[in-house]
Amino acid sequence: MTVFEKLSKAQDLTYRDFQSKLVPNIPKESIIGVRTPELRKIAKECFGSDEANAFLDNLPHQYYEENLVHFFMIAMIKDFDECISRVEAFLPFVDCWPVCDQVSPKSFKKNHEKLLPYIKRWISSPHLYTARFGLRMLMNEFLDEDFKPEYLELAASVKSDEYYLNMMVAWYFATALAKQYDAAIVFIEENRLKPWTHKKAIQKAVESFRVSDEHKAYLKTLR
Repeated sequence: MTVFEKLSKAQDLTYRDFQSKLVPNIPKESIIGVRTPELRKIAKECFGSDEANAFLDNLPHQYYEENLVHFFMIAMIKDFDECISRVEAFLPFVDCWPVCDQVSPKSFKKNHEKLLPYIKRWISSPHLYTARFGLRMLMNEFLDEDFKPEYLELAASVKSDEYYLNMMVAWYFATALAKQYDAAIVFIEENRLKPWTHKKAIQKAVESFRVSDEHKAYLKTLR
């Protein structure tokens, strides 16, 4: 069966109705209605086959779930250069936050030095979901042992009126407050973020189990 045939077989119309409310910016007609575990299963079953390679080459896709399966397949590519090539080809077609947010390619973790220039370029992209993906990769890959304070500057430099991009900046700083508090708190204390993003970052940090009660109490005074 093709990817589309597998998706059609797994269709759940009730779930489609639910999912369409989460991604109001795309037409309901473009949503088949397939739950995420089944999407990952389909991607795993098809990955590496000739049919899968043809599917990856065939852009744009018609359905939301096809985009998710596409990105799940990309995430399984072990070779960094091949993976990054596929990511770059696909990002311009990402049109909603769930497709943007559910994938973290495995090959990225062992190739941070090669990955960073791509992240910087993605973040500066005028395409909303390319920029959001770049910020999420900066958050996922560079807030632990490879962290540098300059990466906070990179995230704070994002200026946009787009809700989904500002939300990602807030998510990034909330996570930074959990993992790199001493460096991140300066951006909150000095009001370096847009007012809405500032408040949302604090809100998300206060809601996080990874932020200490002491830090939460102080953050509440900075709202």
